[in-house]
Amino acid sequence: MRRKADLPQKSCAHCNRPFSWRKKWTRCWNDVRYCSERCRRSAKPFRRAKEANA
Repeated sequence: MRRKADLPQKSCAHCNRPFSWRKKWTRCWNDVRYCSERCRRSAKPFRRAKEANA
């Protein structure tokens, strides 16, 4: 068993808070960008606005 402090961490692409690896992300850890579903949903409008301005 591992301690939470020993697990890999990333920072969220939307809120910049650190979050730790979860077992459900075993196969897709490299693709995970957001700490939660809420951050993922709220980041979409920001991406659309950036694409429209570019």
